[in-house]
Amino acid sequence: MSTPDTVRFRYNQAILVAAVIAFIGALPLANARGYLLPVLLVPLAVALWAWRAGTDADPRELRLRALAGQRRIGWDRVVELATDARGRVVARLDDGQQVVLPAVRGADLPRLVAATGQTLPDAAG
Repeated sequence: MSTPDTVRFRYNQAILVAAVIAFIGALPLANARGYLLPVLLVPLAVALWAWRAGTDADPRELRLRALAGQRRIGWDRVVELATDARGRVVARLDDGQQVVLPAVRGADLPRLVAATGQTLPDAAG
């Protein structure tokens, strides 16, 4: 459950709209033959992923949400937040593991850090 101090990062909702359109477009194919009915599961899975996947950040932890599960990482385990070559935010953990934060882009880094209750150091200084 989301608290008021939780910052949520989600993928663009256009993905959800595209999944709904793909589902409607797949209906005639699925109705043509019974064995093609599982084709409808693909756009349903994409829609569910688009609705659910992302990152939630609050002062205590990060919650990385996927299609069928979530991972919680306490801020005390995060050593560094950085961006990769594709512009995604990566959290480096105290055990050396690097975790890509779903739906968090480099431009979102100030909002992510603000969720911890801390501030970014001044880049000019």
